[in-house]
Amino acid sequence: MTSANTHPDPACGEPQPPEGWQRPSLGDLCASIQAGPGLAGRESGKTATADGVPLVLPRDLSGQRIVSPEPAVVPWSAARTLERYLLAEGDILITRTGTVGRCALVTPEQCGWLYHPNLVRLRLRPREAGSPGARAAYVTAYLSSAAAQDWIRARAAAAVIPSVSARTLGELPVLLPPPAEQETIGATLAALDDKVRAHTEIARATGEYRAALAEALMSGALAAGP
Repeated sequence: MTSANTHPDPACGEPQPPEGWQRPSLGDLCASIQAGPGLAGRESGKTATADGVPLVLPRDLSGQRIVSPEPAVVPWSAARTLERYLLAEGDILITRTGTVGRCALVTPEQCGWLYHPNLVRLRLRPREAGSPGARAAYVTAYLSSAAAQDWIRARAAAAVIPSVSARTLGELPVLLPPPAEQETIGATLAALDDKVRAHTEIARATGEYRAALAEALMSGALAAGP
């Protein structure tokens, strides 16, 4: 992967994008930026074994993916009125309250799920619709970058619980390379995200094993001899 040179923009003091790159707003790239539906009294809080539609919670966003082995559900009776909030592959979710800015790419596994009102769904414009041609994996990676995270946190409403509106998110400038480079960057960073998640799980499991082993050894339940 080659490095691209940037040049200062005398008008704003920011680096100009490399040749062939653009800096559209997130709103320009999206067909819709939609906060989750109000769910007062609708969320069952049960796991996916219950009868209903799985629901993505803010806590499920981890490492740019949705990790929800036992998701909460919305009962069918309530979910049938929330059709426009169903997720599709390639959507991006981002937290808008609390720890603002955490994001995740929706995969085929979460198609047809619903999402919590403290999340915002970004649905990119179709590539043939005259948009700059954003790729979901690249946009997800960009949203997790230090530059994007700093921009979001700086604009989170000053309150007891930080928050950012869907409208404000739409103003976020996105540094967008040509499509082929987006594909390469998105795939490279997604592969590294997978490795991070795998090593995190190994560290978690090893920590649990260590705690259990220490308890057994120091209580005499397990002999320490060869």
